[in-house]
Amino acid sequence: MPSLRIALAQVNPIVGDIAGNAAVVRDRSRAAAEAGAQLVVFPEMMLTGYPVEDLVFRDSFVAASRATLDQLAVDLAADDLGRMPVVLGYLDADGPASANAEATPSRGPRNALAVLHEGRVVARYFKHHLPNYGVFDEDRYFVPGDALTVVRIGGVDVALTICEDLWQAGGPFQVARRAGVGLVVNINGSPYELNKDDVRLPLIRRRAAEADATVAYVNTVGAQDELVFDGDSMIVAPDGTLLTRAPQFVEQLLVHDLALPAARADAPIGTEPAQPVPAGAPEDMAITRVRISDELPAPADPPAVGGITEPVVDEGEVWQALELGLRDYVDKNGFRSVVLGLSGGIDSSVVAVIAVDALGPERVVGVSMPSQHSSEHSRDDAADLAKRTGLDYRIEPIQPMVDGFLANMSLSGMAVENLQARVRGVVLMALSNQEGHLVLTTGNKSELAVGYSTLYGDSVGGFNPLKDVWKSLVWKLASWRNAEAIRRGETPPIPENSIRKPPSAELSPGQLDSDTLPDYSVLDAILVGYVDGDQGRDDLVAAGHDPEVVDRVLRMVDVAEYKRRQSAPGPKISIKAFGRDRRLPITNRWRERA
Repeated sequence: MPSLRIALAQVNPIVGDIAGNAAVVRDRSRAAAEAGAQLVVFPEMMLTGYPVEDLVFRDSFVAASRATLDQLAVDLAADDLGRMPVVLGYLDADGPASANAEATPSRGPRNALAVLHEGRVVARYFKHHLPNYGVFDEDRYFVPGDALTVVRIGGVDVALTICEDLWQAGGPFQVARRAGVGLVVNINGSPYELNKDDVRLPLIRRRAAEADATVAYVNTVGAQDELVFDGDSMIVAPDGTLLTRAPQFVEQLLVHDLALPAARADAPIGTEPAQPVPAGAPEDMAITRVRISDELPAPADPPAVGGITEPVVDEGEVWQALELGLRDYVDKNGFRSVVLGLSGGIDSSVVAVIAVDALGPERVVGVSMPSQHSSEHSRDDAADLAKRTGLDYRIEPIQPMVDGFLANMSLSGMAVENLQARVRGVVLMALSNQEGHLVLTTGNKSELAVGYSTLYGDSVGGFNPLKDVWKSLVWKLASWRNAEAIRRGETPPIPENSIRKPPSAELSPGQLDSDTLPDYSVLDAILVGYVDGDQGRDDLVAAGHDPEVVDRVLRMVDVAEYKRRQSAPGPKISIKAFGRDRRLPITNRWRERA
């Protein structure tokens, strides 16, 4: 059996930074060669970053991707890396986009993969299955490929596939079996959501069995706007054995030796047409075969074993996703620091600690903005958290500012409550303008769902780390983070009182969230069904929820769409995040009826 040392480059590209991403390919390819790799593989759309969205429609952007790919092949050869095949994703096009009147159905922008070798692009593959659900709009942007590319490396036939090709039965993996390949490479830009890592391994096992071949899966790591990519690259044998697996949320070059079956001696080089299939049978594709090398010298050093990283608990997984999402949003967009309102409550406490973990305390400003309704314990809790974490802590009393408004306007009730929130928003934005901080808003998904926030008040900000985090999960995250600190021998960063006390906006005397909302354990269970699960009223009542509470909650969710549409972006961690996944009209008279 031939042996192939493969390196999976789990890296963090930046959308639009084509030159910078090419530099990453050169750097990691050098590291792979130094590790004795005979093949290195990079993620989906590596050169352009992913997703590029409407940049697809710019001819200049497509041209830059194609030109950089050709130059990268030359540069790798100049780096004395040309003998090692390099597989990476990029943006290609063989015709105008579908939005153009000159477009044809079989040509257009392509989500593409290339193999670089000896200074040239020696093979290309166009993604076959184009996802058009959830956060994906690939049918809007790309034209699907209709041929499977197989490259022979060291006497092993290797099929090339991209992301969604793995998630659909039939198509490329079925054709890979017909082609008799020993290895299927699958490059990905697969966004994170909770427990998705538990789905990937069984899925890859099914595709390995379908192709009767080892599957090497490499995924992007990093964040792009609301999307977080968790890596979790791995290699699975045809019998389902997990051979190696990279950690989540960190960059890594995963190097592993594979014993693979030799290519069939009768497999022709060139293009084999698709075979006719009976009606209702899975589709077939043409096969394009490219020979790179028939044999490779065995590495002189001991066999490379990538190892298997064990998954972390759910709360730890989510925390890492939120931390990475915030760090990349701040750093990739060029912000020096962040500022947030630090009330002493659970939400602002969790956001503050995520920010400190992501950026370091020297880049985080927490501002206490007490009014006449702010409790002493809340102010103490905010100060305590600042001391525990070392962030830049400031106090800006807002009551004189509120009184100034009230001296000139006749306001009462909720208008006064909202005024306090809006004054706090003005203070934070003023500090942002004066000192260059990015303002973090701290509302959670439960509050966002029911509209329990003040527009242009506590909702003000450029990024919201908790946008896709239910309130009940916020408490779990806080407890996990404190327990993790104890495990490390560190001081728990979140005061216990912030976790245990009843939540309150503190905008009126003795105010509690429970004055307006059901208990969060009840509320979140309904919201998960209605928002994440698209359940109707009857489904929720049948699940055991009180009909009156269901009606009340659904009404609040439905009328708050206009607020959600104006909310800051935040990391997606669930199956259905507001904005990227759940898209409803603001003007909408449909209501769930009893």
